[in-house]
Amino acid sequence: MSSLRRRLFLILMAATGLIWLCAVAWISIGSRSELEHVLDTRLQEAARMVHSLVMAGEHAPGGAAPALADTLPSTPLGYERQLSCQIWSFDGRLLARSSGAPDAALADESEGFSDHEVDGETWRVYTIVDPEKDVRVVVGDRIGLRDRLVRDLVAGLAAPALLAMPLLGLLIWWSLGRGLQPLNRAAKEIAAREGEDMRPVPPDGTPSEIQPLIGALNGLFAKVEAARAHERDVTAFAAHELRTPLAGLKTQAQVALATPDAATRENALRQIIVSVDRTARLVRQLLALARLDAGAAGAARETSIGALLREIVAAVPRPPGIRVTVDPALDAIVRPLDSDTLALVLRNLHENAVQHMVAGSIRWSVEDGARLVIEDEGPGIPGDELDLVRQRFYRGRTMAGPGSGLGLAIAETAAARLGARLDLANRADRTGLRAVVDLRHR
Repeated sequence: MSSLRRRLFLILMAATGLIWLCAVAWISIGSRSELEHVLDTRLQEAARMVHSLVMAGEHAPGGAAPALADTLPSTPLGYERQLSCQIWSFDGRLLARSSGAPDAALADESEGFSDHEVDGETWRVYTIVDPEKDVRVVVGDRIGLRDRLVRDLVAGLAAPALLAMPLLGLLIWWSLGRGLQPLNRAAKEIAAREGEDMRPVPPDGTPSEIQPLIGALNGLFAKVEAARAHERDVTAFAAHELRTPLAGLKTQAQVALATPDAATRENALRQIIVSVDRTARLVRQLLALARLDAGAAGAARETSIGALLREIVAAVPRPPGIRVTVDPALDAIVRPLDSDTLALVLRNLHENAVQHMVAGSIRWSVEDGARLVIEDEGPGIPGDELDLVRQRFYRGRTMAGPGSGLGLAIAETAAARLGARLDLANRADRTGLRAVVDLRHR
């Protein structure tokens, strides 16, 4: 299992170590530049000091070498013991040198700073040329010494860092533990709850970084509670609606068994068939609603709207007084879509029209090549209920026949699943409802 605390610890330690390394590298580069400048200045001072002694005549050829070391300026880290001085005549004779200075010339005849390799070592040299005295004063030090000074400086910076890293790691680990305590408290509070407890987690006292997580959890709790409430409503409604036809089935079956009259028995059997049809439709609608709520969707395939509508019209029983017309133009509409979901839309709209009509006509047509229109001659829907009938289990006060209040809700949900739009309006030319499935919104 991945640990957030461990992950943050590793990230912070890596970032801290990287920043420290960059700081050491920066200081090393800057220190080398500054050290080069300081040591070059010391070379100039040493060369000018020796030259001033030569100008004063204090150093004679052959006896100057031992005293030259005492004239060199002092530098920390024992640097004064590494400076070497030579005095050369213009004719190439070594007039004097300090102790430790090589016999070979440290520099050529040019004046100023220069780098030269002598006996396998690289020297940084400053030369003063004095034409009056016919001498060249040369003072130099080894580049290797300068590198050692920089290394010692960097080591002095890195050593405390290495020693401090374990302590820094402990402090970071402890700080992360303290910082994650609000998250742990929220987790413990949620873990201690009962399975039925969907109360929101109070965001009071939680850091701003955790509040989005708390808000998401509270949103999830609200959705779960709404889903459970909906499930309870569906279960209660299904139990109520099924109880009526089942009671009717039992009553009619008892009448059929008890009556000696053939006509009464036949009427009871017909009522049993009607109750079975109502129950089967209700069960089918509940299953369709459950499938839509579960988000189940079929694969899109080429579907002929006209052929699908004719199958639905033939499968839905209707009284003899109801006429159904399907516009032949629908046969020319072929769309790549989920035919099962589209069938839910069309079937429920058609059943809704048949269910709430006693007699009249139902007409299916098409507008703009993508608007499927069904018009009936039923009672219509009052204007203040046009939005309410889209809700589940809502039954309008003008409904002419039995129903569960699910047909238009299923059509609305299935149309949304297709990416289409369902529009409902009362007909302007006569009594009845006009429903439009607009496929242009897909």
